[in-house]
Amino acid sequence: MDATARHDAIVALLRREARDGVVPFARLVEVALYAPGLGYYASDRVRVGKAAGTDFTTAAALGPMFGQLIAGAAQTFVGDLRAHALVEVGAEPGQAHYAGVADRFAELRTFRFGTEPRFPARSVLVANELLDAQPFHRFVCQGGVWRELGVRVDGAELTVEPLGACSTPLAAEFAGALPAADEGWIIDAPLAAETLLEKFFAGAWSGAVILLDYGKTIAQCLESSPAGTARAYRSHQLSGAILENLGSQDLTCHVLWDRIEPVLVRAGFREVRLDRQEAFFVKYAGAEMERIATSGDHEATGRLRALTHPAHFGAKFQVLHGIRG
Repeated sequence: MDATARHDAIVALLRREARDGVVPFARLVEVALYAPGLGYYASDRVRVGKAAGTDFTTAAALGPMFGQLIAGAAQTFVGDLRAHALVEVGAEPGQAHYAGVADRFAELRTFRFGTEPRFPARSVLVANELLDAQPFHRFVCQGGVWRELGVRVDGAELTVEPLGACSTPLAAEFAGALPAADEGWIIDAPLAAETLLEKFFAGAWSGAVILLDYGKTIAQCLESSPAGTARAYRSHQLSGAILENLGSQDLTCHVLWDRIEPVLVRAGFREVRLDRQEAFFVKYAGAEMERIATSGDHEATGRLRALTHPAHFGAKFQVLHGIRG
């Protein structure tokens, strides 16, 4: 199915469920990313890397070194790795970041986007750029009041307009708690990420959680992102055309860390911290970094610099982590 046919099929699906021709923005994103047979993450094609046909790259694409650093940090958090399973959630097709360190853990469990992970009694949950891949709501400030945005799908073109009321109680709670902003200010909120983590943490498993992603606080969004943080990625090109090429491009927005941290705390995690990525690896995987830096492997040391240098992945990404039990 080509990009045009995929986009048209998604719009047709949304038209069938629209109320008065409008769907919540979050629903459009959900369908565009995850609809079976149509959504961007529902296909098995390779999306990550620098090869032709890929759309973006991640820190984990730098090779097995990423898994080594994660294992080093996990050992700092839980001690005996052989007593814990490494559970990777949100894995991309064809990638095996942790295969080289699997023998250091009790077992390795890898779950793709859209699959239901299962956690052994002792686990280390690792998710790299999973939260920003969840459906997000959009809100606009009008007349000092935050209103949830929807998308009109019954016209010749997709257009954005405010909903008459918030689509979910969680969306209403979020909008009601926001401070006033300038007229027309937009904020994007991946509220589905909070619900997803609550499901992951519902079991009684103990261990650690390591969430790597890019994000901001709500205050930072209201200071520096008047048009919101939502954007599309396709063929390594950043775009604001988030209503085009549905199903054929990634749709994403910044994680709201001050919404995610309380989810961990409520689930019983302690020592919950948010670090920039380079600071996280320096603090918790310092021995692994030193081993790589002194190995004499110039390719590996170059990748280490890319992963931790502030000009590359180091400052762009943050890591939220905590331990339980």
